[in-house]
Amino acid sequence: MKRTRIAHVLAEGQPGETHQVCGWVRTRRDSKQGFSFIELNDGSSMQGLQIVVDADVPGFEEIHKLITTGASLRLVGKLQESPGKGQRVEMVASEIELYGTADADTYPLQKKRHSFEFLREIAHLRPRTNTFGAITRVRNILSAGIHEFFQTRGFQYIQTPVITTSDCEGAGEMFQVTTLNLERIAQIQTEIDFNQDFFGRKASLTVSGQLEAEIFACAIGECYTFGPTFRAENSNTTRHLAEFWMIEPEMPFYDLNDNMELAEEFIQFLMKAVLEKAPDDMQFFNDRIENTVLETVKQIAETPFERVPYTEAIEILTSSGEKFEYPVKWGNDLQSEHERFLTEKHFKKPIILFDYPRTIKPFYMRCNDDGKTVRAMDVLVPRIGEIIGGSQREERLDVLENRMRECDLNPDDYWWYLDLRRFGTVPHSGFGLGFERIVQLVTGMQNIRDCIPFPRTPKNAAF
Repeated sequence: MKRTRIAHVLAEGQPGETHQVCGWVRTRRDSKQGFSFIELNDGSSMQGLQIVVDADVPGFEEIHKLITTGASLRLVGKLQESPGKGQRVEMVASEIELYGTADADTYPLQKKRHSFEFLREIAHLRPRTNTFGAITRVRNILSAGIHEFFQTRGFQYIQTPVITTSDCEGAGEMFQVTTLNLERIAQIQTEIDFNQDFFGRKASLTVSGQLEAEIFACAIGECYTFGPTFRAENSNTTRHLAEFWMIEPEMPFYDLNDNMELAEEFIQFLMKAVLEKAPDDMQFFNDRIENTVLETVKQIAETPFERVPYTEAIEILTSSGEKFEYPVKWGNDLQSEHERFLTEKHFKKPIILFDYPRTIKPFYMRCNDDGKTVRAMDVLVPRIGEIIGGSQREERLDVLENRMRECDLNPDDYWWYLDLRRFGTVPHSGFGLGFERIVQLVTGMQNIRDCIPFPRTPKNAAF
């Protein structure tokens, strides 16, 4: 008999059907009448399946005392209507097999609430909790939704390199990759000869797949990447990770307005996906994590986004009378407190800011005719702030070369990127979405370290 996932049993199982289920014990209660109630969960749903095991089930007496929280079991039984509240069916077991025990004195996940800080220390076990089981299922739905959104619109999925010799953002916060013995080199010479390194040049982990994606966008049309990126930013905050996943679509012949329209459709598509496909998990987040999650996600899914020039946003902030920790000034980047004020208090809806000062944006963003701004856009949503950053790319060769020098970059290092402007240049646009940011948005989790299975942060690379 094939194993049935518990989510399927709970949703579609009918009284009288026989099923085989496997999973981990959440609780066991014994009755005075000689039978036990076991709640079994296999991670496929928020709710576990209640299983009634009579004392005369073969082998049950021998393993009864070993069936503790965390133990793993295989059971076969017939479904019946459940007399208890909150459950449609329960199983009456006819077979039981103990796969693995879990010592009650040392198993760390007993039936009580644990702090998220503690659960990060046992990241190998935290997926068994309700919270992290729900986060995992939502990550899965979002991942599938990302591919569905782009695939149904004719985008090509491409895989860009994890190891790169280009700094897309120009910030220098990159993890170097080397096989050289740097300690030995430091003892005998002051400069490193990267010709002796594995790749024959200085290489790092990628901060973005955008530049490589542009190659394919300028050849095969709309495409997107979805993979890990890395930033050696020494930030110990609830909003930063050293390793995170990015979705980066690139579109030829798109201007900034096309880019903003696609970004809005993309976010709304993902919001609708989790509402439709994970109602129980979303209700759990709303009840136990953040009581505004459902309202926020529904609002984003249904409300047209406001489009606001950066300059107008600065005027709104400076005239608001609000006391901000960070000063508001034209030419400064907006902080999270500014972004949340705009989305939560002023507009009370998602907004897209565009036309940012060129001095605070990377070299590849198209310069406007005013000489002061670039065709950049950021999507801001309530509770999170910025969730997407993008731009129309600079397609003019001479302007791009000047921007590189302006940003202290050597155009010769980006010869292949410049070739895209030499040989059949076209207007094109793209954006980037940090995957964990959108997981944080739909789950209500306060710390982004709880939105990825194994967080990588300064001084932390466990598991």
